[in-house]
Amino acid sequence: MVQDKVIVELKNVSKEFDGVSVLENINLQIMKNEFVTLLGPSGCGKTTTLRIIGGFEYPTVGSVLFEGKDITDVPPYKRKVNTIFQKYALFPHLNVHENIAFGLKVAKVPKHEIEMRVGQMLELVNLSTYAKRSVDSLSGGQQQRIAIARALVNKPKVLLLDEPLGALDLKLRKSMQLELKNMQQEVGITFLYVTHDQEEALTMSDNIVVMHDGEIQQMGTPKEIYDEPVNAFVADFIGESNIYRGIMLKDELVNFANFDFPCVDKGFKKNEPVDVVVRPEDIKIVDVDKGQIEGRVISVVFKGVHYEMIIKTNTDTFLVQSTKMREEGTKVGIQIIPFNIHIMRI
Repeated sequence: MVQDKVIVELKNVSKEFDGVSVLENINLQIMKNEFVTLLGPSGCGKTTTLRIIGGFEYPTVGSVLFEGKDITDVPPYKRKVNTIFQKYALFPHLNVHENIAFGLKVAKVPKHEIEMRVGQMLELVNLSTYAKRSVDSLSGGQQQRIAIARALVNKPKVLLLDEPLGALDLKLRKSMQLELKNMQQEVGITFLYVTHDQEEALTMSDNIVVMHDGEIQQMGTPKEIYDEPVNAFVADFIGESNIYRGIMLKDELVNFANFDFPCVDKGFKKNEPVDVVVRPEDIKIVDVDKGQIEGRVISVVFKGVHYEMIIKTNTDTFLVQSTKMREEGTKVGIQIIPFNIHIMRI
């Protein structure tokens, strides 16, 4: 990792509230111009991490660096970051233009520059004709864009976003996910985004930081996190998963579901207990005589782009997603190629 490209770094950060630990020894590097998402369930510490970077909370232990300089004790208004919360906190008595311009006026930016920068932001969020509108007359999605414009107009080096799409309906959320990613690429600054929604994280992020119980479980690209989860929590939290206890018999051979499956993993001890992950879309349903193991279809649900089926074998249950449907009650074979079996140490 090239040090001069790191914009935010957390070193050995821990945080306690009233003696209760909410963050435990967080070490994190965030690169310039990246879209990074902190992902995890409620209470995992992701918002506290964001607030520490923004200066709204201070770590109990550890330090926060910005472009290599220690800013642990620097107050929020002196940091080159802006924050957008789920509640946009727009000023109802000011129109759209005045909301966006507010921070620039406080900073005593010349009037002609304010006009130019507000105009640029309105164009960026596709609301150029809304300058004189009351913010109360705008939809949720439009208000969110104004909140983004107000944050970006001050030219922060990092934009912190704490579940900003949470109040929007599903269709609008999906649309805004793509818009946010496009905005981030256009303005070329670092976005640090907090969500518990795995689809949001996979859709928008350059890198995802998966958190659980105040600790970082894994950091990587969406593909790395999805394809190679480091433990059962990550595998279960990111997408649908079949997770089994297994035994690594030797290199490239694992036993689970009462069958010895070839795999591609190496470096385990002989007969080492492991967790085995197989994604539902990676299981192939075939005729009984062509399968590695045999089962019966006990449930079929149509999900629009695929069928979701539950296959019961003598010892285990498999969740399978396929574009080809097998009738409930049908006996089928299950095939899993070695590359689609992911082995994790316990």
